Amino acid sequence: MNKVVEIGYRPHFFQNKLHQAIRRFSVVVAHRRFGKTVYAVNTLIAAALRCTKKNPQFAYIAPYRNQAKAIAWKEIKKYTQMIPGIEYSEADLKVIFPHNNAEIRLYGADNPDALRGIYLDGCVLDEVADMRPEVWGEVVRPALADRKGWALFIGTPKGINMFSELYFHALETPGWYAAIFRASETGIIDDEELEAMKQTMTESQIAQELECDFSAAVDNVLINVNQVQAAAGKHLDETEFHRAPRILGVDVARYGDDRSVIIKRQGLAAFEPKIMRDVDNMELASIVAKHIDMWKPDATFIDAGRGEGVIDRLRQLGYTIIEVNFGGKPMDDRFSNKRSEMWSDMADWLKAGGAIPNHQELKTDLCVPTFSYKNAQGKFALESKDSIKDRGMKSPDVADALALTFAFPVAPKDYDSMRGNSHVAETEFDPWG
Repeated sequence: MNKVVEIGYRPHFFQNKLHQAIRRFSVVVAHRRFGKTVYAVNTLIAAALRCTKKNPQFAYIAPYRNQAKAIAWKEIKKYTQMIPGIEYSEADLKVIFPHNNAEIRLYGADNPDALRGIYLDGCVLDEVADMRPEVWGEVVRPALADRKGWALFIGTPKGINMFSELYFHALETPGWYAAIFRASETGIIDDEELEAMKQTMTESQIAQELECDFSAAVDNVLINVNQVQAAAGKHLDETEFHRAPRILGVDVARYGDDRSVIIKRQGLAAFEPKIMRDVDNMELASIVAKHIDMWKPDATFIDAGRGEGVIDRLRQLGYTIIEVNFGGKPMDDRFSNKRSEMWSDMADWLKAGGAIPNHQELKTDLCVPTFSYKNAQGKFALESKDSIKDRGMKSPDVADALALTFAFPVAPKDYDSMRGNSHVAETEFDPWG
């Protein structure tokens, strides 16, 4: 006969809603004082109590082990102390349930080696914005594979990083769940206290900590999340762009984890990117050639930094290619280099009504780079790819490919001779054939 144990947890309305809604992979973005940790701890406790697998293992992971101890350890003990026979290990920050030998253990993401080689039936990753992406991709996700464990990501926004990427991924991916809770909407912090908090907080702090704005944490971000979401939600009729020049942008991978990307843009419309990994120059050149043949762009711009082999091969095959050096001289002296100029033009294009596909990698990439004003002349400088990687983010290759379509002004070629005077073909245009 099962015994009912009262642990003292009383979820508020939104916590209860989450308990009912979460799936195998869930991302919860919530304002400060929402009760994220209490909710997450009790999610772990409920899972440990109910798990019927042999020797279940669960984890609570914070950016640092000391942080995990300070935030979650007392909550775990508070809500498990009424369970008969429960055991605690202060040294290991571990709780053991007597009826099924289930364990909940606290870890710090700063020491990922402690997580290697274990299996997990479920885990909570708290304050994901402060963790390096490889902790999830290289350590935690593989640990969930053997027993098809679940993961709950919780936190408050802190710019564009792994947490924001996971949130937007969850919005669009079957089997994932995403939720966002803003202080102005939940009522958890009463109006009087909320107003008092705002009196001593900056607008950026209010937007980030209370209203869960991913863009707010970075004052010098070039393109913000709201602009990107608006562009991804736009639908343009073909009549709005079909007479504009067709431009192909190709960003060539620099290193092993980078991506080679082909993207098409025509006027205010950008189309679904073609993303490739681990392709050599000859293979990439062949793929680019096929897209030129199919789409007949008015200009093809290719990144010259790592694309020399691709450019040379395409020219050998008779294609007209314009090479673009990201570090080269811009047309406008206000910019420190060509890449900065292209990204600025792309940002202006988005503000003018540019539409992009609802593609997660492109959307994330667009929001990543920051900008500054360098040297005595105060020239506009976009954050470098190396600097972005030092922040733990991926190189924004997909957005760089789109930026390449703004390298130089392009005039459309003659429609009748180049495109067969087929209006039907244009209205039924499929960007990738």
